Amino acid sequence: MKRLRILFLRYGALVAACVLTLAGSAHGEQPHRGDRFLEGYVTAVLAREFPLDKVSVVEVRDGMVTLSAPALRGTELDRVTAVLTDVDGVAGVKVVDGENTVVTVSPPAPKPQEERTSLLPKGLLFAPLLADPRWPRFSVSYRYFIDDKELEHVGAANFGESVAIVRGPAFWDGHWEAGIQGGVFSIFDLASQSSDLINADYLIAFPATYRHGGLAFMTRLFHQSSHLGDEYLLRGDTNRVNLSYEAVDLKLSEQLSDTLRFYGGGGYLFHREPSDLEPWFTQAGLELKSPWTIFSNRLRPLAALDLQNHEENNWNADVSLRAGLQWESLRVVDRKIALMFEYYDGRNPNGQFYTRSLEYVGIGFYLTL
Repeated sequence: MKRLRILFLRYGALVAACVLTLAGSAHGEQPHRGDRFLEGYVTAVLAREFPLDKVSVVEVRDGMVTLSAPALRGTELDRVTAVLTDVDGVAGVKVVDGENTVVTVSPPAPKPQEERTSLLPKGLLFAPLLADPRWPRFSVSYRYFIDDKELEHVGAANFGESVAIVRGPAFWDGHWEAGIQGGVFSIFDLASQSSDLINADYLIAFPATYRHGGLAFMTRLFHQSSHLGDEYLLRGDTNRVNLSYEAVDLKLSEQLSDTLRFYGGGGYLFHREPSDLEPWFTQAGLELKSPWTIFSNRLRPLAALDLQNHEENNWNADVSLRAGLQWESLRVVDRKIALMFEYYDGRNPNGQFYTRSLEYVGIGFYLTL
């Protein structure tokens, strides 16, 4: 187990270092949205929307996308320019034929400013946290618990989403947003005959967000309760703890570039059960997205680190590390699919087992923005 742990940490750190190097290179060339990053993104969009034998990217310079599309005319050409001018960072689209003559030059249509309050807007002002073990999302993963006294081969299935309910303009040319979050976080004993449900945590939250540029503040009022699985209770040696609480937290997120994001904050638990549960906690982390894609612009490397410190755990750090690949050409309800390798070391986040320490490695599929 010690050798497995060392190998995972070594290669996890290597993946994160590679992505950080790529991010730093791109950030040095273009502080906001580099042409290299934009070229990869536009190529992925074209690969998803159009046959590759009809249109291809010649170059991207200062946000102007030059395409080679000798086989496209009329409505097809209009659709290409309409799709690409909707991409953030595209300053215009120039299409040339096989002899390098200009067919059309299309500047992007001005994007309407959200001057009015709107219901059920698209997207989120505060992006999901990739490595937070309790962020509502859809995912399924296999985890190997290291030296745990009860579990070894574990399946984790998470169901959840964040939905913006209302959004509008705010002070300092920013925007505000109110929404709702809901999630279920469950683990199963894959080594048992019927893959027993061990625990399920239920979360409901009401977030309020303010965003200005790349800076976003989010505060939430949320409830979490934990429920043991029936099969686990039937094992007969369980001292059930009814873990339940309401809490409030505040997070600050800074998107420094398209490749790098930092966040941090903290919170307080109230209406706690058990009543002696210590209330304070902090959270911080970083996320990296490579400006380069691989395998014909279909995959993008990702890496994320989340650190949480709980008063209940004597302020010892809970470390969650995830790194993997995101499919640029596959979308599910406006979300992308990512294959992520996982490592966790800290207090057990699964319900009544919070008094135990937990370390695991794993691999899973996640829906991401």
